Amino acid sequence: MDAAFALEVFDKAPYITVSFTRADGTPYGVPLSLARTDDNTFYFHCALEGDKLDCISTNPKVALSAVTKCAPTVGPKDGSFTLQFKSAMAVGMAGIVTDRDEKIEALRVICQRFLPKHMDAFDDAIARSLERTAVVKITLTEPPTGKRKQYDKEGEEMKWQRME
Repeated sequence: MDAAFALEVFDKAPYITVSFTRADGTPYGVPLSLARTDDNTFYFHCALEGDKLDCISTNPKVALSAVTKCAPTVGPKDGSFTLQFKSAMAVGMAGIVTDRDEKIEALRVICQRFLPKHMDAFDDAIARSLERTAVVKITLTEPPTGKRKQYDKEGEEMKWQRME
Protein backbone atom coordinates (compact mmCIF):
# COMPACT_ATOMS: atom_id res chain seq x y z
CA MET A 1 0.00 0.00 0.00
CA ASP A 2 1.11 3.58 -0.56
CA ALA A 3 2.49 6.24 1.79
CA ALA A 4 -0.92 7.85 2.43
CA PHE A 5 -2.29 4.48 3.60
CA ALA A 6 0.76 3.94 5.84
CA LEU A 7 0.46 7.41 7.40
CA GLU A 8 -3.22 6.74 8.16
CA VAL A 9 -2.23 3.52 9.95
CA PHE A 10 0.40 5.40 11.98
CA ASP A 11 -2.20 8.05 12.88
CA LYS A 12 -4.75 5.48 14.07
CA ALA A 13 -2.37 3.14 15.91
CA PRO A 14 -2.50 3.51 19.70
CA TYR A 15 1.27 3.19 19.73
CA ILE A 16 4.10 2.79 17.23
CA THR A 17 6.98 0.43 17.85
CA VAL A 18 10.30 2.19 17.31
CA SER A 19 13.30 -0.06 16.79
CA PHE A 20 16.72 1.25 17.73
CA THR A 21 20.21 -0.29 17.63
CA ARG A 22 22.29 -0.41 20.81
CA ALA A 23 25.98 0.45 20.79
CA ASP A 24 26.85 -3.28 20.85
CA GLY A 25 24.71 -3.85 17.73
CA THR A 26 21.79 -5.57 19.47
CA PRO A 27 18.27 -4.46 18.58
CA TYR A 28 16.04 -2.54 20.96
CA GLY A 29 12.38 -2.09 20.03
CA VAL A 30 9.84 -0.33 22.20
CA PRO A 31 6.20 0.72 21.67
CA LEU A 32 5.89 4.50 22.04
CA SER A 33 3.24 7.20 21.81
CA LEU A 34 4.25 9.11 18.69
CA ALA A 35 2.53 12.03 17.01
CA ARG A 36 3.34 13.44 13.60
CA THR A 37 3.32 16.99 12.32
CA ASP A 38 3.66 16.28 8.59
CA ASP A 39 4.32 13.38 6.21
CA ASN A 40 7.94 13.03 7.37
CA THR A 41 8.11 14.14 11.00
CA PHE A 42 7.20 12.22 14.16
CA TYR A 43 7.83 13.13 17.81
CA PHE A 44 7.88 11.26 21.11
CA HIS A 45 8.88 12.23 24.62
CA CYS A 46 10.91 10.34 27.20
CA ALA A 47 13.16 10.73 30.21
CA LEU A 48 16.39 12.71 29.91
CA GLU A 49 18.45 9.52 30.04
CA GLY A 50 17.96 5.87 29.18
CA ASP A 51 18.25 3.22 26.50
CA LYS A 52 16.45 5.18 23.75
CA LEU A 53 18.73 8.20 24.03
CA ASP A 54 21.81 5.98 24.38
CA CYS A 55 20.87 4.23 21.14
CA ILE A 56 20.26 7.51 19.31
CA SER A 57 23.66 8.84 20.36
CA THR A 58 25.47 5.90 18.74
CA ASN A 59 23.16 5.15 15.81
CA PRO A 60 20.29 7.56 15.05
CA LYS A 61 18.74 5.34 12.35
CA VAL A 62 15.39 3.91 13.51
CA ALA A 63 12.56 1.81 12.12
CA LEU A 64 8.89 2.41 12.89
CA SER A 65 6.09 -0.14 12.68
CA ALA A 66 2.42 -0.16 13.63
CA VAL A 67 -0.62 -2.42 13.23
CA THR A 68 -4.31 -1.54 13.37
CA LYS A 69 -7.56 -3.40 12.73
CA CYS A 70 -5.87 -6.67 13.62
CA ALA A 71 -8.36 -9.51 13.97
CA PRO A 72 -8.07 -13.28 13.59
CA THR A 73 -10.64 -14.54 11.12
CA VAL A 74 -11.68 -17.49 9.02
CA GLY A 75 -11.42 -16.82 5.30
CA PRO A 76 -15.02 -16.34 4.10
CA LYS A 77 -14.54 -18.27 0.83
CA ASP A 78 -12.14 -21.07 1.73
CA GLY A 79 -12.36 -21.42 5.52
CA SER A 80 -8.64 -20.81 5.99
CA PHE A 81 -7.44 -19.43 9.31
CA THR A 82 -5.97 -15.99 8.70
CA LEU A 83 -5.55 -12.52 10.11
CA GLN A 84 -7.08 -9.29 8.84
CA PHE A 85 -4.86 -6.27 9.50
CA LYS A 86 -3.53 -2.93 8.39
CA SER A 87 0.17 -2.26 8.99
CA ALA A 88 2.76 0.40 8.29
CA MET A 89 6.55 0.57 8.29
CA ALA A 90 9.02 3.42 7.92
CA VAL A 91 12.70 4.23 8.36
CA GLY A 92 14.08 7.50 9.67
CA MET A 93 16.69 9.37 11.62
CA ALA A 94 16.13 10.27 15.27
CA GLY A 95 17.53 13.26 17.10
CA ILE A 96 17.01 15.02 20.40
CA VAL A 97 15.12 18.30 20.08
CA THR A 98 17.12 21.11 21.68
CA ASP A 99 15.12 24.15 20.56
CA ARG A 100 12.73 25.12 23.38
CA ASP A 101 9.92 26.30 21.08
CA GLU A 102 10.07 23.17 18.92
CA LYS A 103 10.09 21.02 22.05
CA ILE A 104 6.95 22.71 23.40
CA GLU A 105 5.19 22.46 20.04
CA ALA A 106 6.11 18.77 19.78
CA LEU A 107 4.71 18.11 23.24
CA ARG A 108 1.57 20.03 22.28
CA VAL A 109 1.09 17.81 19.21
CA ILE A 110 1.58 14.69 21.33
CA CYS A 111 -0.93 15.92 23.92
CA GLN A 112 -3.44 16.91 21.24
CA ARG A 113 -3.23 13.42 19.77
CA PHE A 114 -3.59 11.49 23.01
CA LEU A 115 -5.39 13.84 25.44
CA PRO A 116 -7.27 16.39 23.32
CA LYS A 117 -9.92 16.98 26.00
CA HIS A 118 -7.28 18.01 28.54
CA MET A 119 -5.42 20.70 26.63
CA ASP A 120 -6.52 23.25 29.24
CA ALA A 121 -3.90 21.67 31.56
CA PHE A 122 -1.11 21.76 28.94
CA ASP A 123 0.57 25.02 29.97
CA ASP A 124 0.74 23.98 33.63
CA ALA A 125 2.21 20.61 32.66
CA ILE A 126 4.86 22.32 30.52
CA ALA A 127 5.75 24.66 33.39
CA ARG A 128 6.17 21.66 35.73
CA SER A 129 8.01 19.20 33.53
CA LEU A 130 9.61 20.73 30.42
CA GLU A 131 13.10 20.79 31.92
CA ARG A 132 12.96 17.12 32.92
CA THR A 133 11.49 15.85 29.65
CA ALA A 134 13.36 14.93 26.48
CA VAL A 135 11.68 15.18 23.08
CA VAL A 136 12.89 13.14 20.14
CA LYS A 137 12.20 14.02 16.52
CA ILE A 138 12.15 11.29 13.90
CA THR A 139 12.51 12.43 10.31
CA LEU A 140 11.62 9.78 7.74
CA THR A 141 14.34 9.16 5.18
CA GLU A 142 12.06 7.45 2.68
CA PRO A 143 8.30 7.24 2.18
CA PRO A 144 6.49 4.87 4.56
CA THR A 145 4.87 1.74 3.21
CA GLY A 146 1.89 -0.28 4.30
CA LYS A 147 0.35 -3.71 4.00
CA ARG A 148 -3.10 -4.99 4.58
CA LYS A 149 -5.29 -8.06 4.45
CA GLN A 150 -9.00 -7.37 4.35
CA TYR A 151 -12.11 -8.89 2.87
CA ASP A 152 -14.99 -7.02 1.24
CA LYS A 153 -18.68 -7.60 1.98
CA GLU A 154 -18.80 -10.45 -0.55
CA GLY A 155 -15.91 -12.27 1.11
CA GLU A 156 -13.35 -11.44 -1.58
CA GLU A 157 -9.88 -10.46 -0.45
CA MET A 158 -9.18 -6.86 -1.44
CA LYS A 159 -5.90 -7.02 -3.38
CA TRP A 160 -3.74 -4.63 -5.41
CA GLN A 161 -4.48 -1.57 -3.27
CA ARG A 162 -8.25 -1.87 -3.81
CA MET A 163 -10.01 0.35 -1.28
CA GLU A 164 -13.60 0.43 0.01
